[in-house]
Amino acid sequence: MIDTEGVLLVFTRSPVAGETKTRLIPVLGREGAARLHRLLLRNTLKLALQSQFCNVELWCTPTTDHPFLQECSHKFAVKLCCQEGEDLGQRMQNAISSALSRYAFAVIVGSDCPVLTTDLLNRAYLQLQSGMDALLGPSEDGGYYLFGLRRYAPPLFAGIDWGGNNVVEMTYKQLAALGWHWNALDTLWDVDRPEDMEKLKTLWPDLVQEFYAKIA
Repeated sequence: MIDTEGVLLVFTRSPVAGETKTRLIPVLGREGAARLHRLLLRNTLKLALQSQFCNVELWCTPTTDHPFLQECSHKFAVKLCCQEGEDLGQRMQNAISSALSRYAFAVIVGSDCPVLTTDLLNRAYLQLQSGMDALLGPSEDGGYYLFGLRRYAPPLFAGIDWGGNNVVEMTYKQLAALGWHWNALDTLWDVDRPEDMEKLKTLWPDLVQEFYAKIA
């Protein structure tokens, strides 16, 4: 039986030094990049639990075994799930398919968008609850920080270069071809590149100053 509510799926990686936030390693170091990843994930989970979503799941890759992920599951009382698939598209497709077999709608968010707000999550919740087929939160780098669906269609995840800068544009085209009722939220930025750290300093000046002090 499908739950009439929606579910929020927080996508993340295990915060293993050297394997996460790799584009930031030149400026933060291996341990520093992993520490930033943990910080951003905690922030995302806090926002998720403050939103209208009563159901929140933490979807991890490559496994759910990392102690930090286990700690997050316990601290925030969220279910841990393992992403499955060869690339991001397959992993999202499998997660969405699973979620829509259990809930009326599902929203995936990344864990590296520090300007994500509960207001945006609530807007996503209400629009999908009201019958919107799909919802996108585009990011400045050409991808998206949020993807919500009431319906599932494999073409949405096919033929896309997930490491490129036109992911959201290609998804728009796929949605238009399907003829679905969809909308886009505000364009935000993720913390992925060295230049993104300057934006983060503006947003969290005291925290980032402490962060750099611990790296030095």
